[in-house]
Amino acid sequence: MWELVKAGGWPMLPLILLGLVALGIILERLWSLRRVEVMPPRLGEEVRNWAARGELDPAHIESLRRNSPLGALLAAALDVRHRSRELIRERLEDTGRHLVFRMEKFLSALGTIASAGPLLGLLGTVVGMIQMFLGILDHGLGDVNQLAGGIGKALVCTATGMIVAVPALIFHRYFRSRIAGYVIEMEEQATALLDALDTRGAAAPASPVAARAPAPARPARG
Repeated sequence: MWELVKAGGWPMLPLILLGLVALGIILERLWSLRRVEVMPPRLGEEVRNWAARGELDPAHIESLRRNSPLGALLAAALDVRHRSRELIRERLEDTGRHLVFRMEKFLSALGTIASAGPLLGLLGTVVGMIQMFLGILDHGLGDVNQLAGGIGKALVCTATGMIVAVPALIFHRYFRSRIAGYVIEMEEQATALLDALDTRGAAAPASPVAARAPAPARPARG
């Protein structure tokens, strides 16, 4: 293995570094984008029960905000629950953009590695071929087997670039797809919470109206 690294020349060093960075990003995103971290089970139902029971004090909402990305989205809706539905939706959209940005952390770097790996590998191969042909120019063709071995060594960089780029590209697409699925499910949970808040808001005015209803007239005394 070390012989192959040496055969590839100096371009192998940035390729190995890119491979290690890509591996670190993949492991970190696999851990951070677990379903239990992004969308804890039954959290949306629990928050809707809070809304139904009126347990929406600031401590509950702040705890919800720190719980998960889904909790932060639902907490943003609860912060402005007394506003119109349109304003609540605007707050949800704004918060959602921030949450998607957080979930896509490092994915741009992973996509860059997927694109740059083959190019850097090709650069290493071209540099190796140039060096080999310059040697032929100075010392002649020499042994054909040695020439074939030199070409094989030059192609090591291209192979390494592919080895780095293919997993980076696969996981980049995988993480983007997973985040898109999370976004759709979070929108569904937010819509369900808005419906629960609307139902509670519609039921709340019934009691004050009944309290202000006029008392029945007393019968006149003879």
